[in-house]
Amino acid sequence: MAVIAEPVTAQIKRSSLWTRTFESRNFLGAMFMVPAIAILILFLAYPLALGFWLGMTDTKIGGVGRFIGFQNFVSLSRDTVFWLSVFNTIFYTVFASIVKFAIGLYLALLLNERLPFKSMIRAIVLLPFVVPTVLSAIAFWWIYDSQFSIISWVLIKAGLLSHYIDFLGDPWNARWSVVLANIWRGVPFVAITLLAGLQTISPSLYEAANLDGATNMQRFRHITLPMLSPIIAVVMTFSVLMTFTDFQLIYTITRGGPINATHLMATLSFQRAITGGNLGEGAAISNAMIPFLVAAILLSFFGLQRSRWQQGGRD
Repeated sequence: MAVIAEPVTAQIKRSSLWTRTFESRNFLGAMFMVPAIAILILFLAYPLALGFWLGMTDTKIGGVGRFIGFQNFVSLSRDTVFWLSVFNTIFYTVFASIVKFAIGLYLALLLNERLPFKSMIRAIVLLPFVVPTVLSAIAFWWIYDSQFSIISWVLIKAGLLSHYIDFLGDPWNARWSVVLANIWRGVPFVAITLLAGLQTISPSLYEAANLDGATNMQRFRHITLPMLSPIIAVVMTFSVLMTFTDFQLIYTITRGGPINATHLMATLSFQRAITGGNLGEGAAISNAMIPFLVAAILLSFFGLQRSRWQQGGRD
């Protein structure tokens, strides 16, 4: 009897161990994360690692490259077009992000008030973000056309201009033109997200401020802005990331012209790697974007930390 009971006991122990393992929340959580981890490895980690490797090779399209270390980066440090693209990217990102935040915050505050047809207005505000980027870019390409621009036509008919504006032929006109196109497309994302953050602020805080005689500006400064700051940090981080890595809008409207005046790092990377066939150099330009993107992610991290602090957490 003792010989038979021992294997049965061991089997029961093994069965209970497997049962506890499968019923464990940690195990189930890890199992649910496996598909997401596999997708991230396949579509994020592998391309990122491949980009790092290609950036240190002289790989051409259709050929096998050899390892050359940091030679591509040294070459880029002496490339005036590359540094122009860095300037264009920073200029494009800074100005577009600031204006998108200002207009988006104003719209969010406006839509948070009691307005007639508020749901319809929200849907209209969201339209520029819903329309595919390429279609928006083609529309702006026509708006900025040197011969058929509706803007120039209206200004000439109003007697404010005597000739059509060369929106995309002049370097600075082209820069401001693509910035305006990006602002038009990006404002809805900022506005709707900040509106969602505004609706999480307790109305009792504003009621208490009204009883104390606070003005609208004082309520905004001491209630709205501090309570909304974590959302602002996250929204602005995503806005900067999307603006910094913008490709479709620029490539469709100007393709980096005129004379590289609107080339961003993303479009220059595409031109060198795909159009020019130099995959190694194009990958190196893409790798040079990573420090800026990491800085934006750190901003988002500190914004989330501030959110925890406002909710009473220590971290």
